[in-house]
Amino acid sequence: MVPMTETTPHHAPQASPTPPIAPKRYGYRVRDQFGQHFDDPWDWLRDGENPEVRAHLEAENAWADAVTAPTREAAARLVEEVKASTALTDVTVPIREGEFWYFRRFAEGQSYATHHRAPVERDEAGAPIPLVPSPGAPARGEELLVDENEWARGQEFFRLADLYPSPDGRLIAWARDTSGDERYTWVVQEASGRVIDEAVAGAGYGFAWADDSKSFIYMGVDDAWRACDVWLHRLGTPREADELLLVEPDEGFEMGFAPSGFPGHVVIHSSSSTAGRAWLWLPAHPSVRPLPLMPVRPRTLVSVDSAGDRLFLVHTGLTQEGSLAQAMLPEGGSPEALARLGVTSSSAYSRQALADRTPGTPLPGDEPAPLTPFESWEPLRSPGPGERITDVEAHAGYVALSLRSGSFTQVDVWDRSEPTPTWRRVEVDAPVRTIATVPTPWADPLRVEFQSQTVPPTVAEVTLSNRAPASSPETTSENAALGVRTLRTREAPGWDPAEFVEERVWVLARDGATHIPVTLIHHRNARPDGTHAGWQIGYGSYEVSYDPEFETLRLPILRRVVYAIAHVRGGGEMGRAWYEDGKELVKEHTFTDFIDVADWLVDSGWVAPGRLVAEGRSAGGLLMGAVTNAAPDRFRAILAGVPFVDALTTILDPTLPLTVGEWEEWGNPLTSRAVFDAMSRYTPYENVPDGALLPAVMATTSVNDTRVEFVEPTKWVQRLREATGQVPSTDEAGAGKRCNCCDSGAAGDSGAVGVDSGGGESMGAEARGGLVAARDPLERPIILRTEMVAGHAGPSGREGRWAARCEEFAFALGQVGVTL
Repeated sequence: MVPMTETTPHHAPQASPTPPIAPKRYGYRVRDQFGQHFDDPWDWLRDGENPEVRAHLEAENAWADAVTAPTREAAARLVEEVKASTALTDVTVPIREGEFWYFRRFAEGQSYATHHRAPVERDEAGAPIPLVPSPGAPARGEELLVDENEWARGQEFFRLADLYPSPDGRLIAWARDTSGDERYTWVVQEASGRVIDEAVAGAGYGFAWADDSKSFIYMGVDDAWRACDVWLHRLGTPREADELLLVEPDEGFEMGFAPSGFPGHVVIHSSSSTAGRAWLWLPAHPSVRPLPLMPVRPRTLVSVDSAGDRLFLVHTGLTQEGSLAQAMLPEGGSPEALARLGVTSSSAYSRQALADRTPGTPLPGDEPAPLTPFESWEPLRSPGPGERITDVEAHAGYVALSLRSGSFTQVDVWDRSEPTPTWRRVEVDAPVRTIATVPTPWADPLRVEFQSQTVPPTVAEVTLSNRAPASSPETTSENAALGVRTLRTREAPGWDPAEFVEERVWVLARDGATHIPVTLIHHRNARPDGTHAGWQIGYGSYEVSYDPEFETLRLPILRRVVYAIAHVRGGGEMGRAWYEDGKELVKEHTFTDFIDVADWLVDSGWVAPGRLVAEGRSAGGLLMGAVTNAAPDRFRAILAGVPFVDALTTILDPTLPLTVGEWEEWGNPLTSRAVFDAMSRYTPYENVPDGALLPAVMATTSVNDTRVEFVEPTKWVQRLREATGQVPSTDEAGAGKRCNCCDSGAAGDSGAVGVDSGGGESMGAEARGGLVAARDPLERPIILRTEMVAGHAGPSGREGRWAARCEEFAFALGQVGVTL
C-alpha cells in the first residue's frame, strides 16, 4: 500500500503574503452573443498540459497548505475519529452469482478492498443457504479473487469500478481506472488471479457476459465522453477485432446497461432527461445486434426489466410521475426465436474495418421493427397522490417497484403467483430512512437495504407471506404480508443513533406556497437557543435525490453541529414536478430554496447567525457558487467540491464533455435568448459581486475530472479573490480591458447581480467603480485544493478520501468556531 502522503502530495507551506495570482490574458475565449461581450481573462488556465498551468495549481496547493496549517492537527484528529467509528476489518453481505457467493473484505491498515468468493451451500430442499461471513475469519472454501491493494501499489490513483463473474464461474471481469478520468480498462482473469485479457481500454460504464463465457459486450464513448457505442469483444482477440453492435447517434442521449434479473436477456437503455428507449441483447446469441423494444416517444422516459416472456416498464408516457406497464415479448421471449428476428454482426463492423469512423456514427441499414411498441403496453399501476414511480425489477417470484412517497423512498412488492397485482410495502420502523433494493439472482428472494443519516445500513431479506420459511425468528416487520429478516447491520463502533434526533421538517419557501423538505439532525440534548454551529448541504439537479444515508465520515460533523440536508427543487425528492420546478428557466428556485432553508435554520434558533457552513459537490457546487453570490452574509464558510461554477461557458460549448446532453437540463443558451439570459443571471463565475464580504471558501478539484473540468473552480477562485480585494487585479496583456466577469451587474441585459437573496442588496459598500479595498486573505480565506492525479470523486482509497475530506471539514469547522 502506497502511503497517502505519496499518492496525493500536499506540498509543504510556503511563506507568502498573498495567494497565487494567475495573470489575466485575453483572446482565449471570447463571447459575443445576444448583445453580450465577454472576453474571459482566465480561460487560458484550461490547458492542463501547460507547465505554467500545472505550476499554478501546485502553487494553489502550497497556499492551501499554508492556510490549513492551523487546522492540520484538527484534521488529523477527525481522521482518527472516523477510524474509531469504522469497523476497519469488515465484510460486505455476499451476493450470489451461480454457485458462488461474492463479497468484499476490508482489513485494518489497508486502504482498498479485497474481493472474495465462497461456494454456495444448499439446504435439504436445494435452496441456497445465505452466507453471512465473519469479518475476521474466512468462510468455508473462500477464495481471494482480486486484491485492490496490490493493484494500487505504486499508483497515484486506483479504482476498481465493477466486477462481473462469468456465467460458468471460471473467469472474473473487472474495470480498472488509474487516472480518475472514468475511462476503464476491462481486466479478465481466472479465479486464481492470472490475467488472460486486457485488450479493452478506454471504455465507459457497462458490461455483460455472453452465455458462453468467451465474449462480452461493453460501452464505447465518444470524445465528449458520451456513452454511444456497444461493442462485442471475444476473449483472446485484439481490441481492433471488436465488432460494433449498436449505436446511439443522437448527441442528446446516452446509453447504459448491466445484466438484468432474467439471465437470458440484457436490456440496454438510451435516455435523455426527458425521453428514452431500449433494446434487448441476447447473451445466448452475442453477435446478434440488440433488438429494439420501442422507439423514442416525446416526453416518455422508460426503465425496463425483463421477466423472460414479458417486459415490465416504468414510463412517463401517461403521467410525468411514472406508471408501471407490462408488454408481452414475441415467441414467449425465447432467445432462439428472437435471434431469428435480428441482424448478425460481422468482421465488416470491426474496429479495424471502421478505423476512420467517428464514435456515434449510425450503423448502416434499418433496425427491425420494435418488439414492444407503446401500443402494446398493458397498464398495471398508476402513481397514487404524492407518489413518483421510478424503477422496476422483475424476478421469478415477484416484481419489486421502487418509488417515492412523501419525499421518502419506498419499495412495493407484488407476488407473481397472484394473477392480479396486490402491492405490499416493505415497512421499516424509522421516521426518517432511505430504502432500496439490492441486486439478487433471478430465483432468489428480494433483498433490501435501509439506513438513514444516523442509522447504519441494514441488509435484509424479504419473503412473501405464502413463501415465508416455517421458522423466522428474526422477522421484524409488523406487516403480516411480508417477512423482513435482517442479514447484517454495518458496525459503527462508538456510535449510538439514540443520542441524536433525525427528523423531517418542512420550510416554507419565499413564495408562500412551496414547502421544502429538510432532514434535520442534532444531538438529543440540543435546543434551538441560537448558539449552535450549523452545516447545510444540498444538490438540486438532474432529478437526483439527496436522500439521508449513513456515512461514517460525517459522524464527527454530526457530533458537533446542527446538520441539515436541504431537499431543494431541481432534485427528485418530491417527484418529477419538483424536479421540473428547479431546472432550465426556473433553475433559480434551487438557489432560493437553499437560501430560504438557511434563513429558517437561523430564524428558528437552531443555528447561530454567522456560524453556518454550506456544502455542495458538482452541480451542488453550482448551488454553492450561486448562493455565495446572492446571499454572502448567510454563510460563514463554503465547501464547494468539484463545483460546476462556470456553467454558462460550459453549456455554450458543444465540444466539451457532456454539454449537448445537458441542454435538456439547463436549456440551450446557443439558440434561446431566454435561456442565455437566465444562465447569465446565475452562473457563479460571472456574477461574483465586487466588494462584498464573502464567506471563506474551500474549493476542491482534480486534474483528470471529466465531468467538471478543473478550470472551472480554478478560474472561480481567482475571481473570488479579486472581487474581495484579497489580491490585486492583474492584466498581463490588454491592461485596462474589462469583461463581464469583472463588472458587477454586467450579466445579461438585466443588470442583475445574481439570484435575489430575499434579503436585499448583496453588494458591498467598499466597491467603488470596480475598485475594491484590500483585505487580509487570511480573514476569510479562499483556497483551492487540486488532486493532480484523480477524477470527479477525488482521491482513491478510503484513507486517501478520509484525509482529503477531513481537511475540508477541519477548515470549515474552524471558520465557525468549532474547536477540536
